[in-house]
Amino acid sequence: MSDQAATGNGGHVYDPDAEHAFPDGRVNEVLALLDSDEEVQAYLEAQNVNPVKRKRYNDHGTKHIEIVRNRALCLYDLLKEAGVAFNGAADQGLEEADEAVIVALAATLHDIGHVVHRDEHPYYSIPLAADLLDQILPQFYDVGDAVRVKGETLHAILCHHTEEEPLTLEAGVIRVADALDMERGRSRIPYETGGRGINTISSQAIKQVSLRRGDDAAVMVEIQMTNAAGVYQVDNLLKSKLQDSGLEEYVRIVAINGGEDEDDPLVERIEL
Repeated sequence: MSDQAATGNGGHVYDPDAEHAFPDGRVNEVLALLDSDEEVQAYLEAQNVNPVKRKRYNDHGTKHIEIVRNRALCLYDLLKEAGVAFNGAADQGLEEADEAVIVALAATLHDIGHVVHRDEHPYYSIPLAADLLDQILPQFYDVGDAVRVKGETLHAILCHHTEEEPLTLEAGVIRVADALDMERGRSRIPYETGGRGINTISSQAIKQVSLRRGDDAAVMVEIQMTNAAGVYQVDNLLKSKLQDSGLEEYVRIVAINGGEDEDDPLVERIEL
């Protein structure tokens, strides 16, 4: 079942509760292994302790990974539909099917460095992910291709950090998808335990994020806000992730204030 649901105008809407699937079986086999691997799943649970319990930051555990991975694959799918050529796997002489594998692996493992520390976690994610990839990839690839997929996956993991420049569109997809996990429920844990930082309050104002085929861009990201505080998420966080991602010309972002707060006419609509 695809994580995109067709709409009346022939576009696609992201369904966060659906499971993505591809015609090629390779990425589905990799996804099945990731979801059943005890060590991978242990990391996804353990990586939430530092950001949430100790730093009172937003959730970065299993649910975050599910959302980012689905949105990354949705972004990839929409870009492919629009004829966008990816370069990570291609530059390495890998097959087109390996593009989705790189995206799925990087989205799953990009935040495991949180088990070491929240600060500078992308750099800690690299050695930890490398060890896991050394166990996973030989089950699907020979030595040469395993090294190439590993390198591209680690590049995408590193470049979800805005300090690093993505050199592939696969990496750009991970970078942008990471910022698309922004709805109000995603800040529930720190918010209910007293967290009132701007990131938490702003994400409380984001009602829904949807991805679809755009009329004048490969991907339209529509963000429904309940008040103007959501502008911080869009303008400061998402905009910084999109910038220099390599996806700027393919992705259009529209944020709409839905007006649940009647006394908040400050922002009605912004576009990136």
